[in-house]
Amino acid sequence: MSLSTLTKPADAPSTVDASVPYYQSVGNECEMFEQAFAQRLPLLLKGPTGCGKTRFISHMAAKLGKPLHTVSCHDDLTAADLTGRYLLKGGETQWVDGPLTRAVREGGICYLDEVVEARKDVTVVLHPLTDDRRVLPLERTGELLEAPDDFMLVVSYNPGYQHILKSLKPSTRQRFVAMSFDFPPPAVERDIVAKESGLPAERCAALVNLAASLRGMKGQDLEEGISTRLLIYCATLIQAGMPILDAARATIVEPLSDDADVQEGLMEAVRATFG
Repeated sequence: MSLSTLTKPADAPSTVDASVPYYQSVGNECEMFEQAFAQRLPLLLKGPTGCGKTRFISHMAAKLGKPLHTVSCHDDLTAADLTGRYLLKGGETQWVDGPLTRAVREGGICYLDEVVEARKDVTVVLHPLTDDRRVLPLERTGELLEAPDDFMLVVSYNPGYQHILKSLKPSTRQRFVAMSFDFPPPAVERDIVAKESGLPAERCAALVNLAASLRGMKGQDLEEGISTRLLIYCATLIQAGMPILDAARATIVEPLSDDADVQEGLMEAVRATFG
């Protein structure tokens, strides 16, 4: 079930902590994260680009008061990049921990964003941390690190975008507690865009309506639907005084497509929305 279908009661009380990155929950995802952390369970987040997964992790790490080690995965990321390697320092060879090893030694949350983009040896090194062993073997140093109680492994990926050769194997997925993220319901997304950009909510509503129509084009003319992140960028420029059509072209049309015909179609949708 998508988290966007689990809406929060309108009269639910809310408190604001300025030290915690802003995040508007749309279901029970915060409670689920807290339980996974308390029970020492690894967590997998699935959802489209720009729907709030990374912000959610930042929010929860700050809320729990735990350090956050974030790794943006890419094609060249290896297991050694995560665990560490020997480097030459001051004429001596010294072992330097990678972000995963630091998190295991010190505690905290290690977040691997778009984990399927990394090389295959990365998922192999994660396996001992995602079962009841909760250990990290370091073959190069001969260490076997046991994860402390306040260590948590979180990974994310976009299942709707990945190529078949870059999917997460079932044997790996089944090692995690998993949650599906999606774009928030319109009223919630409007409030998020308004909060992040400073643009009045009534003006953000038109942007959210435009996004809903453009997301219907995913898989046809567009590879990806417009993200909440891009809506915030657009609203931020509008709030700063940039003309709406210029802001929309720079933050919506150009990022979504390089095809001139598709871009013109997008601009027609923008003009129809804003006049």
